[in-house]
Amino acid sequence: MTDSIAAPHKFRGHLVWLLKIVVALAFAAAAFFKLSGQPKMIEEFGKIGLGQGFRYLTGAIELVCAGLLLWPRTAFYGAVGLFCVCAGALIAQIGPLHGDLVHVFVLGGLTALAGWLSRPGVMRG
Repeated sequence: MTDSIAAPHKFRGHLVWLLKIVVALAFAAAAFFKLSGQPKMIEEFGKIGLGQGFRYLTGAIELVCAGLLLWPRTAFYGAVGLFCVCAGALIAQIGPLHGDLVHVFVLGGLTALAGWLSRPGVMRG
């Protein structure tokens, strides 16, 4: 009887980890492109107008927060940081980049879900 009750919780835990790994990998890949100086990233951050130092800062924030997302004690805070990066990307896409908004909403939604599922016990009510 207890095995059938514990199974859904274990499966849910695996799904949460899978979600956090996918989100962390997506942001780590984005950070790699920014920090390695890919021409597309240099061009996009040039259009934004905040300088190439902002590209390095954004990449570093993505990399650190992706790592925080994978550590259980800091997963919520990593998700909050990554969600803030998504909010900045949304502003950049609406403003100077005039780009595709779908990836911002999808990644932002997945990041928000990972944060919600990883929130500290104090915030669970």
